[in-house]
Amino acid sequence: MEKTKTKTKSKPPEQTLAEVKYLRYLIDNGIRVRVRLRSNEEFSGTIEFYDSSFLRLTRTDGPNLFIYKHDIKYLHEEEG
Repeated sequence: MEKTKTKTKSKPPEQTLAEVKYLRYLIDNGIRVRVRLRSNEEFSGTIEFYDSSFLRLTRTDGPNLFIYKHDIKYLHEEEG
């Protein structure tokens, strides 16, 4: 009689680096994004810099902004 090995599931990684890859893609390609804050304010521009706490949004229609990530509801690429 053969013993079957029991497979233990490993814990998923706490960080997949998907956010880092996506932000790097947006910066490297100069893609304009629209950022919606938890307060429902929206801003458009390109991401120039980011770290674990905030990102810098460079705008043509106003001053550049440093936005804390915890204040962001979502962001998406602008069309056109």
